Amino acid sequence: MIQNKSGSGRRILTYPVIHPCDSISPLTLLDSLIDLGGDICSCKSKFFSVNKRNARETFRQITNLLIFFREIRDTESDLPDSVILSLSELHPSLQKIRYLLEDCTRNGARAWMLLNSDRVANRFRIVFRGLATSLDVFPLSTVVISNEAKDLVELIVRQARKAAFEPDPEDEKAVQDLMRILNHFEEGNAPDPIEIRWILNHLGIHEWSSCNKEVKFLDSEIGSEFSNGGKERKLELLSSLMGFMIYCRRVMFDSVDFESQHLNGQYNNSSSEGFKGINVDDLKCPISLEMMSDPVTLSSGHTYDRCSILKWLSSGSTTCPKTGEKLTSTGLVPNLVLKRMIQQYCAENSVPIVMNKAAFEAWVLTKTSIFNRSCLVESGTISLLLKLLLFEDPNTQENSIAALLNLSKHSKGKGVMAENGGLDLIVHALRKGLKIETEQHAAVTLFYLASVEENRALIGENPDAIPGLVDLIKNENHHYKRNALIAISGLLVHPRNYWRVLASGVVPLLLNLLRDSEREDLITDSLAILATLAEKIDGTVFILHRGGLQLLVEILNTSTSKTTKEYCVSMLLALCVNGGLNVVARLVKIPSLRRSLYSQLSEGTSRARKKAHAIIKILHQFYEKNNPSASVTPVLPQERFVHVW
Repeated sequence: MIQNKSGSGRRILTYPVIHPCDSISPLTLLDSLIDLGGDICSCKSKFFSVNKRNARETFRQITNLLIFFREIRDTESDLPDSVILSLSELHPSLQKIRYLLEDCTRNGARAWMLLNSDRVANRFRIVFRGLATSLDVFPLSTVVISNEAKDLVELIVRQARKAAFEPDPEDEKAVQDLMRILNHFEEGNAPDPIEIRWILNHLGIHEWSSCNKEVKFLDSEIGSEFSNGGKERKLELLSSLMGFMIYCRRVMFDSVDFESQHLNGQYNNSSSEGFKGINVDDLKCPISLEMMSDPVTLSSGHTYDRCSILKWLSSGSTTCPKTGEKLTSTGLVPNLVLKRMIQQYCAENSVPIVMNKAAFEAWVLTKTSIFNRSCLVESGTISLLLKLLLFEDPNTQENSIAALLNLSKHSKGKGVMAENGGLDLIVHALRKGLKIETEQHAAVTLFYLASVEENRALIGENPDAIPGLVDLIKNENHHYKRNALIAISGLLVHPRNYWRVLASGVVPLLLNLLRDSEREDLITDSLAILATLAEKIDGTVFILHRGGLQLLVEILNTSTSKTTKEYCVSMLLALCVNGGLNVVARLVKIPSLRRSLYSQLSEGTSRARKKAHAIIKILHQFYEKNNPSASVTPVLPQERFVHVW
């Protein structure tokens, strides 16, 4: 296979190209290039929110290039190696062009692509310079094609070098306007709706659903940047842009097109006889798009949730958010009839949307900045989120524990959670969560809370805590396994938790992970726990009984990770000391072990070197003791003996 269509896993503005293999046939290579060119030209029908001019130039160049490729395919049956090499060099360039065009037309990423329009234009410039270089050295004299085709190649080279590939002037204006609006938000000033509308029109965002896709994309980008340790400046820009799109989603659109569903499908427009003639959208605030809890009416005649419209007015705005007309009065008139209707509807339909939305917003705030976490901790949000863990709604539970996870990273947040009975509630989420995501978020939260000595003891005393983490290790998802492993490692720091972990049945699970897993992180985390358990005789017995000795030697011999090797050496030393002469006797008979131990003396970490040296000394003394020509006192006391199964 040559082509590798970009899947959902490829992040925007990344171009993972595949080079054709050396043994590819000329016909297959040409067909692949023609298919790539066809994919590129098929993007003509798509909407380009940015870099329109560069896209047009791209289509023109690739259309000419396709003529060249097709003529070679139709006239040549046996191409020389120099031509095949040149065609192979062109293949990655066409892949990159296809990725560029896919990103430029990606629905949901338009705002981010706008802010990166200068970078995108530079990518066009670089890839076409590379394309021109490859064509410039193409051995045209070795292929039988028409003079027109050769002239066409020379034309492509000249135009590719000559083309400016600069950002569109309208893109530059839109970027300037957008940055000015983001600065207005930071200063607490309301932006000009006309400017916002111009930017949205430029991006082709004309509906609520399109704006919502932008918010979801930016949210996923923020999550990816956090997990990959992204730069602070990029995270700030993504967060600001997401805030802008949320504002547009709430303020700039009069109706919500949910594409045949309403708020994750949690309720329908008319679920009872009394509400058959009512559109549920009429019960939502036009600003927050959530069910109103305290509806009030402006002088314009439009109704909003009190907290939302107060924020709007306090920012200095004196217009109706929905119509933009000047308000004759900023007085708010309670809409008691609508309030009763909302209360009745929520009661009849058990709508949890308000609490779920609050938990979701808290989660979004906690993951965007440390400042937000501090504010939420100080405002008493933790106690409210903890109560929502008992709420019988899967999404509310998940959003609440996700927010608590981020707040558990805050130094003061750890104490507040413990003071409000949060340790037991988080363990409850670990064992009784309505979604597996809730359980794994709870596991990570326990890990952060376990960084406090008192919390480690209290969590371990809960009879469901360690068994809940052990159950999570059994899940197929490696992320969930790892979250459980690191949480158990954190709890093991407290001495009393040692016996609880040992009694939980975790040893066979960890040894099976070492046998079956190909992920280095899971192997390392499993070894970290086993190494701690092996420090005491009881842990040694459990590990030896399950065949852990031979497994450790195999991992030490084959692993390329210094950390993994260090844990293996540490465990082997503990097994030697706690397991007695039977363990040493087994190890002496494994020649490959000595090679691995000696390699640690020169290549291992400082701890691995010391422990490898100690094991080698034990093995030597055992050998000399059992050699008739030696008379060395054994290093291990005779009474320390554990049978090896």
